[in-house]
Amino acid sequence: MSLFDHSIKELHAKLTQKEIKVTDLVDESYKRIAEVDGKVQSFLTLDEEKARAYAKELDEVAPEGSLFGLPIGVKDNIVTKDLRTTCSSRILENFNPIYDATVVQKLRASQAVTIGKLNMDEFAMGSSTENAALAKTKNPWNLDYVPGGSSGGSAAAVAAGEVLFSLGSDTGGSIRQPAAYCGVVGLKPTYGRVSRYGLVAFASSLDQIGPVTRRVEDNAYLLQSISGVDPMDSTSAQVDVPDFLSGLTGDVKGLKIAVPKEYLAEGVQPEVKQSVLDALKVLEAQGATWDEVSLPHSKYALATYYLISSSEASANLSRFDGVRYGYRTDNADNLLEMYKQTRAEGFGNEVKRRIMLGTFALSSGYYDAYYKKAQQVRTLIKKDFEDVFENYDVIVGPTTPTPAFKIGEKTDDPLTMYANDILTIPVNLAGVPAISVPCGFQDGLPLGLQIIGKHFDEKTVYRVAHAYEQATDFADAKPSL
Repeated sequence: MSLFDHSIKELHAKLTQKEIKVTDLVDESYKRIAEVDGKVQSFLTLDEEKARAYAKELDEVAPEGSLFGLPIGVKDNIVTKDLRTTCSSRILENFNPIYDATVVQKLRASQAVTIGKLNMDEFAMGSSTENAALAKTKNPWNLDYVPGGSSGGSAAAVAAGEVLFSLGSDTGGSIRQPAAYCGVVGLKPTYGRVSRYGLVAFASSLDQIGPVTRRVEDNAYLLQSISGVDPMDSTSAQVDVPDFLSGLTGDVKGLKIAVPKEYLAEGVQPEVKQSVLDALKVLEAQGATWDEVSLPHSKYALATYYLISSSEASANLSRFDGVRYGYRTDNADNLLEMYKQTRAEGFGNEVKRRIMLGTFALSSGYYDAYYKKAQQVRTLIKKDFEDVFENYDVIVGPTTPTPAFKIGEKTDDPLTMYANDILTIPVNLAGVPAISVPCGFQDGLPLGLQIIGKHFDEKTVYRVAHAYEQATDFADAKPSL
């Protein structure tokens, strides 16, 4: 039995009682990475020397932090001081930041041990981690399949038992979708719950950092550690951070669940739909009730998302010009040529595609027709959620319309690839929290149940997810690598 089969609470007790040492946990992590990461390719950069030194340091002190001595992986678009941060892009291949992101500072304050940086789609643009320039992560359940994206490395590392938990980022489903594909738990917090300071921006009004874990309780521990207002981030919200763990009672009696008919419509595979209906029966048996509702503007979410996110990406990625940091071409005779060649050689195809789409949507003569219209539709999508939440506690549906697909199956069809996020994107547009928990298997590949909550009500989301997890055994399943 791996030490990582224990919960955070159990490991904390073992560390406190000196049954195990922090060095044991760190050894276990690097041993497992040596065994399986050649196949899975979750990690881009390991921080082994510093991690082992910090583990020895922690062995000499009494546990104080909530994540004391626990090994964690960090997605490679979250900056880490003196530890390479690439966004899985050639343009940042040798970039060493000079500061830590706020979430990394919070992890340090909680005494977690950073094991290394995890692979992702380049600049978080993708749904399969196939757009990564530096490595190709595989799904631990079947190495011929994608792990999802963009936080594919974050989900695969947890599923493969390489780290106890990880951080990802979610712009349109990039934590929940790979969590579903890899059979782990992934939460996108309410926009503003977690500081974005030090997260390399893709779409600033949508991006959120969140936790990926094996179990719901561990997920709540990690969110507790990284939440809170940050003076360095004007979009972080001035709201209290509740005790997320206190809601994990296993009791959902009287809870009212909404099930959008659009989330079980055409395009959602029958097995996926059935897994959601089975999950609703489990929650019904525990005293919850559910009704079918409508989120009528969901059908516009995909187009709205790609216009807004690409527009914001075109602005955010203009800073990568070869002047201040990152890659610079050797093939330019003048400044303008240097800009053009650096970006042409440094960015991958998907990043270029979105920059061009966003630049077009923001250009004179097209701004009102595309970007402004998308923002108006976004308001309607947000209103749909608010209307449903007037009468219901949570919204439940599938995380993805299908299980994971084969590597290479959709790389030549960007529009089909984009549709993989059709059930997760509305949540980001509305800014509400949502979690994906394992709810079944199809042909040996995991399926995910998505639970969506009201603004800043992660506590209820965790309550429902935990009650469901306790009543099923899907979280116990592990891939055999």
